[in-house]
Amino acid sequence: MSELVDAVRAGRARAVPGLVEPLTAADRKEALTALKALRQELRDWPWDRWRERERIQEALVVAGAGCHSGAAATAAWIGARDLREGLPLPHELLLGLLADREPSWLGDVAHRLAGRASTARLDYPFIAGLVRLAGCPVPTTDDYVHGWAEAVPSAGRLLPALREDPQLSVMVPCLFETAELPDALVRFGGATDPHHWPSVLVALAEEGVVERRLLVDASVARLLRGGKPGALDFFLKLLDRLVLTAEEERERAADWIAMASDGISTVAGHAQGVLARLALSGALPTRSLAGLSGAMLFRPEKKLVRAQLVLMGKVLRADGGAAGELLPVVAEAFGHEDAGIQERALKLVVRHLPAVTDDRRSELAMAAARLSPVHRARAAEVFGELPAEPDSGPYEEILPPAPRPAPLAPSPSDLAELVERTSALITSGGTMPDFERVLDGLVRHAYRDREALAGKLRDALAACWWMRDGTPRDRHEWLSRHSGGVEVVAASVLERVSTKALRNATTRGAGRGSCAHVTLNGVIDARLWEAAYLVRTRPLPFLLATPTRETGALDPDVLVERLGEYRRLCATPAPVDFAQALLRVRRGKDPETARAAAALGTPEAGRLAAWLTGDGTSLPALDGGAEPERSTLATRLGRSLAVRREFPRAFRWLGLPDVPDPSRCYHWIGDRHGDWPAVLPEDRETLAAWLLPQVTACARDDQRGGSWWLPPLAESGGPAGRSLHRGVAYGLGARHPQDRLAAVDALLVLAARGDLDGELLGRELAALVHTDQVKGNRLADAVRTAAATGAHATVWSVLGAALPGLLAPGTARPGLGEILSVAAECAERCGATGETAGLAELAGRGGSSRLVAESARLLATLRSRSEHSAPNLAKDRPKVNRSILNPSVTNRS
Repeated sequence: MSELVDAVRAGRARAVPGLVEPLTAADRKEALTALKALRQELRDWPWDRWRERERIQEALVVAGAGCHSGAAATAAWIGARDLREGLPLPHELLLGLLADREPSWLGDVAHRLAGRASTARLDYPFIAGLVRLAGCPVPTTDDYVHGWAEAVPSAGRLLPALREDPQLSVMVPCLFETAELPDALVRFGGATDPHHWPSVLVALAEEGVVERRLLVDASVARLLRGGKPGALDFFLKLLDRLVLTAEEERERAADWIAMASDGISTVAGHAQGVLARLALSGALPTRSLAGLSGAMLFRPEKKLVRAQLVLMGKVLRADGGAAGELLPVVAEAFGHEDAGIQERALKLVVRHLPAVTDDRRSELAMAAARLSPVHRARAAEVFGELPAEPDSGPYEEILPPAPRPAPLAPSPSDLAELVERTSALITSGGTMPDFERVLDGLVRHAYRDREALAGKLRDALAACWWMRDGTPRDRHEWLSRHSGGVEVVAASVLERVSTKALRNATTRGAGRGSCAHVTLNGVIDARLWEAAYLVRTRPLPFLLATPTRETGALDPDVLVERLGEYRRLCATPAPVDFAQALLRVRRGKDPETARAAAALGTPEAGRLAAWLTGDGTSLPALDGGAEPERSTLATRLGRSLAVRREFPRAFRWLGLPDVPDPSRCYHWIGDRHGDWPAVLPEDRETLAAWLLPQVTACARDDQRGGSWWLPPLAESGGPAGRSLHRGVAYGLGARHPQDRLAAVDALLVLAARGDLDGELLGRELAALVHTDQVKGNRLADAVRTAAATGAHATVWSVLGAALPGLLAPGTARPGLGEILSVAAECAERCGATGETAGLAELAGRGGSSRLVAESARLLATLRSRSEHSAPNLAKDRPKVNRSILNPSVTNRS
C-alpha cells in the first residue's frame, strides 16, 4: 500500500494499475484513506506547484478509481473537479484497470459519468470504452452526444467512420434533440468537403443506414424550436440536401407558416420559398396565404416583405377571385414604415381593385388613410376623398424619468454586517456604492478596534490566497502592485502585507502619457494603498471622500461637516483621500458653503473654500485642456508646480492639459470599470474625453463593449459638451447592438435631464458618417430604437440637424435611405415642419430607390405640416408627457 501512495506522490500514473491489482479489498480501503488525505493536501498547495500537482492528480484519479468499490463513489472520484481541473482522463489506464469489474457495475459508472455535465464531453473516450466493455445501452445525455460528435473522425473520413460506428442509430436522433448543436456539426464546412455533415447524413439516408423521414421531421422540429443562427443553418443545409418532394412540403404546410411568421431571417426566408411553391401550385389555400401574409408584411426584414407582396401579386394574377380576401391583407402594408413598401402595396391594390365589392372598396379606402403624405394624392385619385385621420390631440413626447442620484447608504455600523459585506465584495465583486461603503466601514472599525475587526475577518477570509502560508515576499510584492479592491485594506488589517510595501505603493503615480486605464485605476489604487497603510500607522476616524450619492458625488455641506469633525478629533486628513473628496464636489457653485468651510480655519478647509468659489489652483485637466492664447511656458509650468504642491502623486495629471494617450494603452477595450465615473462625478466632460477612444473603437474597429460608460456619464454631473456628445455619436454607430443600445440609453437620459444638444449631436453624426467612421445602417438602427420608445421629437431634433450635412452634394453614403425613413417617421409622429437643405433636390431626382422615396416622404410630411401651421418641433423642444412618468421625478436642468 505504501508503495502505491509513493507512486502517486511521484506522479507515476502508468505504474499505478500494476500496484492496485494485487491489493485485497481491505488493502484498497486502507489505501483509499491515504489517497483522500493526499487529495486534501493538494487543495492547499500554492499555485506555483501546478506542474507537480497535475502529475499527481493524474495518478490519483487512476489509483482512487481502482480502490473504490461502489459505482457512485468511483464516478464521483473520476469526475471530481479538484482532481481534473479541465484535464483529460488517462482512459487507457483506467479501462485496463477496471476491465475485470462486473458489466452491470461498469454500465452504472458509464451512465453516471455521462450525466456529469462538467466532464462528460471530455470523458467521452473513457465512457464509450466502459459502454463497450459492459454491453449496456448507450447514454443519450447532451454532453455524451457532443463528445461522440467531436470524436468522430472528420478529415475526409467522416462517411466511412459513421458507416462503421455501432452507436450511429442511437446518436443521430440525439443530435437533433440536444439543447445546443455540437460544435462539430456547426463547423460542417463546404458542400464539396468530404466531412460535410449534411451531405454525409443525406448519403447515409440514401443508403438506408439512417431513416430519411427522421432527418426531415427532426430538422423541421429544430427549425420551429429556434436557436442560434449557426445551428439553424445546419438544419437548413440538411433540408436543402434532402430535396424535399412536393408531398413532403405540403404535409408540413402549417410548420412552414409558423417558421415564416416567427423564425429568424434565414429560416423565414427558406419557409417563405417553400410556401411560395405551394401557393403557386394551388396546394396552399387562399385563407392560409392571407393569414401568412398578415404576419409576413410586418416582419423587420424588408426583403421578405417585398417578396411576400410579389407572391400575392402572382397569386392574384392567377386567381382574380382571391382579391376579396387578399387585398385587405395587402392594405395592412399601408402603415409600413418604408415608403417604398407602401408604394408597392398601393400599386397592387389599385391593379386588382375592380375585382372587389363596394364594401371591400370602402374598407380599403379607410386603410389608405394610413399612407404617408407622399402617397395620399395617388390614393385620393383612386378612392376619392380619403377619411380624415382621427385627431389624437397634441403630440406628447415620451421620455424616461429623469434619473435623480440616490443617496448612498451609510457604512455598516455593525461589525458582523461589515465582515459579511467585505467577504461578499472580495469573493463576488460588487458595485461602486458597495465598494465605497465597505472601504469606509473598514476604516471606521479599524479606528475603533482593529483587533476585533481582524478577529472577525480572519475566519471570513481564510480562503483568500494571501491568507495561505506561501512566500511572504511574493505576497507583499503582489499586494503593493495590485490592490485587488478592498483586499489590500483587509490584508493590512490582518497584517498580511508589510507597511513598507504599502508605503512604497503610495509613492507611485501615473506618469505623463499614461492611458486612461492607468490614470483612473491609479487614483482608485492610491486611495486603497493609503487607507491600508494608515490603518496600521495612523488610523483615520472615517474617510472624507466617501460619496453621499450613488453617482460618486459628494455634497459640499457634508464635506464641511466631516472636516469639522476631523478638527474636533485633531485628525489630519489623508492627502489622497482629501484630493478625491475635492474632485467629488462641484467647483465654483456654492459660496455660502465656502464661507462655512473657511470658518473652520484648517488648511484643508481653506482649500475647499477656494474650490467652492472657483478661486483655487487652476487645473488644466478639468478645464477642457484649453490654455489661454497668450499663456507662456512659465505660466504653464507654474500651474503644474502648484498642482504638484497641493495634490499627491496619483493626481499629478490634474496639472496636465493632455488627454491620456490611447496609443500607449494595452488594455482590453470592453473592460468595464464601474468605479471610474466616481473619480470625476462632477466633471463628466473630462472623463468623456478620456474614454472617447474606447467607444470610437466600437464604431471604427468593430470592437465590443467600449460604450459601457455612456449611460453612467449621462447620469453624472457637470456640463455635457462636445466630448460626451461625440461619444454618444460614436456609440450610435457602434458595430454591436449592445453598444448601440447603451448609446440610446445615454441619449434618452440626456434628453430627459434637458442636457441634450440635438444640433451638436446631429452635426457630429453628419461628420462621422461623411468620413465613414460611422455606418449609416448602424446609425439608422440605433435612432429607430430610440424613436420606438416614444422619443420622436428628440430623435427628430438630432436627425433634423444631421440631414443638411448628410444631404450635401457628394456626401451620400450607404444607409442614408434608412436614416431618412426614421426621420420621416419621427417627423410624421411629432408634427415637425420647416425646410431641410438638400431634401427637395434629392426628392426631385426621380426613380424608385429607397433614398428618393424616403426623401419624398419626408419632404411631403414637412410641407403638409407647414400648411397646417404646426409648431416647428425642429427648433422648439416638445412638451413631455408627464402623466406617464414617475410623478415624484422631475427633469434636472
